[in-house]
Amino acid sequence: MREEINTNEVEAKAAPNPTIVKWNDFWRKFLKNKSAVIGGIVILILILIAIIGPYFTPFDPNVQDHAIKLTGPSSEHWFGTDHHGRDIFSRIIHGMSITLYVGFFAVLIGMTCGVTLGVISGYYGGKIDTIIMRIMDIMLAFPGIILALAIVSVLGTDLNNVIIAVGIFSIPVFARIVRGSTLAVRKLEYIDAIRALGASDLRIIFKHILPNVLSPIIVQATLSIATSILSASGLSFLGMGAQPPTPEWGAMLSDGRNYMWDAPHVATIPGLAIVIVVLAFNIFGDGLRDAFDPKMKN
Repeated sequence: MREEINTNEVEAKAAPNPTIVKWNDFWRKFLKNKSAVIGGIVILILILIAIIGPYFTPFDPNVQDHAIKLTGPSSEHWFGTDHHGRDIFSRIIHGMSITLYVGFFAVLIGMTCGVTLGVISGYYGGKIDTIIMRIMDIMLAFPGIILALAIVSVLGTDLNNVIIAVGIFSIPVFARIVRGSTLAVRKLEYIDAIRALGASDLRIIFKHILPNVLSPIIVQATLSIATSILSASGLSFLGMGAQPPTPEWGAMLSDGRNYMWDAPHVATIPGLAIVIVVLAFNIFGDGLRDAFDPKMKN
């Protein structure tokens, strides 16, 4: 009997950790997706540029020099100058930190509120579930940009108000995803066993439910960053977001549209910057979704 116990102990110690196996499988599938890896590398480079880039820009992004306005790309001004003679390269670099700031914090607001409402709705069910989901349905009935415009109109045209507006219209997506995942986990037998042993609702939610719904949250957060950046740029383009002379890409694109024929670089470069960032987050998010999905086989 003693030998059998020792054998079982050795086998238990030799058995691989399920969590380690899960993450190893995730990284194996993710690294096979070359486009997702490239998207992740681009995101890391953009974050690095946003952090240290403003300290190394050749010109002040807000200094005007009308003697050189609307000049094309050159060795001195890599991306040319705008209609006020400001260096576009410096404004793009400074605007990158603003763009990522808006994207990350808007998603943080939407994710925090959405995950909280989704877990409460899915775990407790009943009238609470009905009330929360009907409110989410009402919010989803409005196109995101229209809802954001209405919120900004009430709060005022300011970059922080744009973050709040974009964050609010992101809430229903997170809430519905987390609610569905919570409903699936809540019905598992081990949750009933833990509850029968006297575990509190908070302990069950934070220790057993949230870790099991983390994968879809991460994927949706990554994809929502791209949507938030695009929406915030759209609001700034319409004059409802960042105000001059803030070097925000949507506002730069709005200013540059008046000079498309005379100096196309003024609008083209901010537009390309938005495309690159949004595309990188979308590709990276798609790669995460495929890697987390157990049905996907490489």
